[in-house]
Amino acid sequence: MSKNAVSQLLLRALLATFRLCKALLLLLFGFLSWCFSSTIEYLDRRYRIKEDFHIVPFFLKSVFCYCIDLKSHKFQYWYHFVKQVEQNGDCMAISYPRPLAKKGDFQLESYTYKETYDIVLRLSYVMYQHYGVRAGDNIAVDSTNKPLFLFLMLAAWNIGAVPAFLNYNTLGKPLVHALKISSISQVFIDPQASGPIKSSEKIIQEELPDVKLHYLNENDLMQSLQDPQFPQFLQEEDVRSPQDLTDYRPAMYIYTSGTTGLPKSAIMSWRKAVIGCKLFARILHMDNQSIVFTAMPLFHSTATLLGVCAVWSAGGCVAISNKFSASNFWKEAYLTNATHAQYVGETCRYLLHTPVSKYEDMHSVKVAYGNGLRPDIWQKFRNRFHIEVIGEFYAATEAPLATTSYQKGEFGIGACRNYGSIVQWFLSFQQTLVRMDPEDDSVIYRNSKGFCERPAVGEPGEMLMRIFYPKRPETSFQGYVGNKKETESKVIRDVFRKGDAWYRTGDLLRADKYGLWYFMDRMGDTFRWKSENVSTTEVEDEIMNSNQEDFDQVVVVGIKVPGYEGRAGFATIKLNNPGIPERRKVAILNEMLIHLTRELPKYAFPIFVKLVDTIEMTDTNKVPKKKFRNQVLPHGANGKDTIYWLKDYKEYKKLTSKDWAAIESQDAKL
Repeated sequence: MSKNAVSQLLLRALLATFRLCKALLLLLFGFLSWCFSSTIEYLDRRYRIKEDFHIVPFFLKSVFCYCIDLKSHKFQYWYHFVKQVEQNGDCMAISYPRPLAKKGDFQLESYTYKETYDIVLRLSYVMYQHYGVRAGDNIAVDSTNKPLFLFLMLAAWNIGAVPAFLNYNTLGKPLVHALKISSISQVFIDPQASGPIKSSEKIIQEELPDVKLHYLNENDLMQSLQDPQFPQFLQEEDVRSPQDLTDYRPAMYIYTSGTTGLPKSAIMSWRKAVIGCKLFARILHMDNQSIVFTAMPLFHSTATLLGVCAVWSAGGCVAISNKFSASNFWKEAYLTNATHAQYVGETCRYLLHTPVSKYEDMHSVKVAYGNGLRPDIWQKFRNRFHIEVIGEFYAATEAPLATTSYQKGEFGIGACRNYGSIVQWFLSFQQTLVRMDPEDDSVIYRNSKGFCERPAVGEPGEMLMRIFYPKRPETSFQGYVGNKKETESKVIRDVFRKGDAWYRTGDLLRADKYGLWYFMDRMGDTFRWKSENVSTTEVEDEIMNSNQEDFDQVVVVGIKVPGYEGRAGFATIKLNNPGIPERRKVAILNEMLIHLTRELPKYAFPIFVKLVDTIEMTDTNKVPKKKFRNQVLPHGANGKDTIYWLKDYKEYKKLTSKDWAAIESQDAKL
């Protein structure tokens, strides 16, 4: 064999060896990459580290920048809005499908950040020069959902005034009380919201003669505000931001319902409006391309803070519906190109009960977030409306902190706190659950040393939020204006050690083995029967699971029964078809009983049931359960209601006067 041939053979052998080594290296690299990605996927499933790395660096950077803003005394939301005007001036800030005369038709209005800014400066001129609004004033905004509401809010912030957002359905004494406790000097009224306040003018003038009511002409006002020649007013910074202003002072007042039936004015601090909303936007993956659609009332913190302020902090757009309409919800979301949509209370259930619409498949919403989405319809809602992510959160208007969840797939359904291990560890210093007294779930348990204890996994406990400076609780929890008693009732001290202080949420939550938290009940909604705790939410879920064809909605409470300890379960069920025959009503209740027997212990069965045509809701689509506890047996307050009872835990039948007499005498045992 010639030298040439030998050389060629050696060269081929070397090339083959090189290719083999290359292939082996590629295989090794692929194997290592697979191992690495599998490890990452496993760690993410187990510890949710991807979301940690999405949140933690951003949080640290935001807190650092916020500290700089505190030092420069530019921590108010106005300065953050101005930054967005400078950075995203030509981007959309507000989108509004204005309802037209023909029901279901809309005209889309939109305003860029720069347009919004110019309009706000012109409105500031009107408010400052024509109405005499000054820095430090408390003014009320009485408006429906529309751009005017947001213009009024921003104009107040520019001037340095504090806006209070009235529930435009409030009238009479509650309205006067709301104005009084917040020391309101002037009220700016949208014509669409003017009815209740006009009917209350006399009592306002009698009790608050110095309060000025301004009925705005929206059409004329908006024409002036969009005129480039109209004068503008920009407040001087040292007037808007005096040296004694702190970031826990009010950015706005939000009214919540009170135990006496009168509203309470919760202080929403600049800290919550700025850093809280900025972090919330990050957790919900908002950016300058995001459009948040909200049909929730802007006088509520869910819409104004977690909708408007959150998406603006990311440079995105808020799309506001004038009023929630289940039939038009997805049409409006489609018209505004929304990427995110808010829900509250029973909103999602209402949407599921609407006829199928073409807009369900045309909208671009990928994230639905809010609070009150029940586990029994969680996946149905996602699947029908093509929602990729559910952002269930827990928050109270006055609470210093919130919990959130960014839930995909099957893991974490129903959770309202779902973070990675790093964030969970960090939050353990800020939020906790404490055990309840075994004999009374409205009382926090204290051990022999007088301290509280954390509940076991799966055991319900009241959620507490830390007050970092116990001697000055207002730095964490600002409470309610003019209501010291209610404010102090929300603070509990000496919880885990002498001298500490925590904010009481008044809500029961539970933790699972993964560290996820789930909302269970308002304290007091859980009741004791047969010496056992009954979760109203759990019973409601199982009743709905038993028959979603006939049942539209259910409310469960505990009621007092003469001669019995604790409270007996009382279920109010709204039927899809109230006109079904009486025999069928009894039949579906006993079909429900078969399901409950499989899923619940006997003590949790509702002893009494009432079938109704409608269930009263609040303005934010929540059930006012306190009203349902005042049941009059055996035939309701009007003496005409049909109520059913569970006889011997074997069957439901009509509750007659004779049956009730037997129950009262305990001849018939419950």
